[in-house]
Amino acid sequence: MDRTPDDWVAYLARVHEAQKPSLEELNRYYEGQQPLTYIHPDLLEELGDQLKQVVINWPRLVVDAIEERLDVEGFRYADDEAAADELWKIWQANGMDEATQQGHVDALTMRRAFLVAGTNEKDPDTPLVTVESPLQMVVDWDPRTRTVRSALKRYHEQDPITAAVTEQCATLYVPGVTHFYRQTAPGSWAETDRDEHGLEVPPVVPLVNRPRLLSPGGVSELADVIPLSDAACKIATDMMVSAEYHAMPRRVAFGVGEEDFQDEDGNAVSMWSRIAGRMWATSKNRKTGVDGDGADVIQFPEAQLSNFHNTLNQLARLTASLSGMPPHFLGLATDSPPSADAIRSSETRLVKRAERKQRAWGGSYEDAMRLVLRIRDGEWDPRARALETLWRNPATPTFAQMADASVKLVQVGILPIEQAREDLGYTAAQRQRMRQMDGDALDRAIGGDLAAEYGPKPTPALPAPQLRE
Repeated sequence: MDRTPDDWVAYLARVHEAQKPSLEELNRYYEGQQPLTYIHPDLLEELGDQLKQVVINWPRLVVDAIEERLDVEGFRYADDEAAADELWKIWQANGMDEATQQGHVDALTMRRAFLVAGTNEKDPDTPLVTVESPLQMVVDWDPRTRTVRSALKRYHEQDPITAAVTEQCATLYVPGVTHFYRQTAPGSWAETDRDEHGLEVPPVVPLVNRPRLLSPGGVSELADVIPLSDAACKIATDMMVSAEYHAMPRRVAFGVGEEDFQDEDGNAVSMWSRIAGRMWATSKNRKTGVDGDGADVIQFPEAQLSNFHNTLNQLARLTASLSGMPPHFLGLATDSPPSADAIRSSETRLVKRAERKQRAWGGSYEDAMRLVLRIRDGEWDPRARALETLWRNPATPTFAQMADASVKLVQVGILPIEQAREDLGYTAAQRQRMRQMDGDALDRAIGGDLAAEYGPKPTPALPAPQLRE
């Protein structure tokens, strides 16, 4: 499509404005700021400020349960693992351990996040890599190749002292050039600078959650959970309202009027609380129906709230079923404590979902690191086509179980030691130090130190101190 940079900015800005309301709504659900639903507007108006919503934030639980199992631990070439150590150093220099966690949360919640690579003027050997929010960034996919053909990031410049917004800026990413813009009027942009980097593609990689063939923008992990969360918040709020009005015994006083609930000065006392529903009164006697014909007080039993509990438990079971979370994550416990095998079995679907994220997002991280190498070296590295992202095991076995299985596989020759160290969760830097230690031990053994294979040699005993006469 033949568009000028100004046309791309105007077009992508309109697309982003259309997408933002739904993204902001999803973000509110994750933050626990969703509106109260399933309650009649007349009731909301009648209760007014007396009604406070009870938020059961299952959306955040669903997102965090998956995100906690997604940890990148390094990269690996098919032919040379040591060469990927440079990529890991760039990763660490950009603080991607922390940034990717935030990107995973945004992608799971708001369908997608974005990785952006760029040059580093302070250190050309360490290109910049950032993770961007979909609330600030939008991309345009090529319908033929399903690749990004342009991207736009919109953001506000703020005063460092007052935090007031000074101007709105935008960055346009297209093949060959990155354009920088400033908004001069609503809908009007003026280019302020450009970076002619010469890349054949925009340096932007989407991190999409559950993309479809005809929906490359992805689907939120909250899509199935939001209706159930709304229902749970409504039931929990109703339960608190019922606790205020019906969960305590209510009394009815016959033969008394409002004027009887006064102090010696004629001021009404707080025990006359008809609004709270704790006591009702009438000036008629309940037996004779005559005004002021004696007083009588009766008490109604309090209401049970178990129906609310049962409904909440049922909604929790539905949420666990749709999200793949173990029931005990949602507080659904049985009378007898589950065994360790039962707990691991209940986490099978959650682990499989995390593995699916690793496969899809691993490809995005590999594309981002290929861009990093292209920016640093000035040409595409053919070896990077076989780049692989290393993830931490998303399952939750104990370290003793993993170590025992790894030792057995190494002993029978199925697994090399280096792979066993990777499976045990050691980072690339830790494995490099271990290889260094292995080399030092081998050098000592070649030099005649037979104890090097089993550990350091014993320290020779020091001569006994000579006592002065």
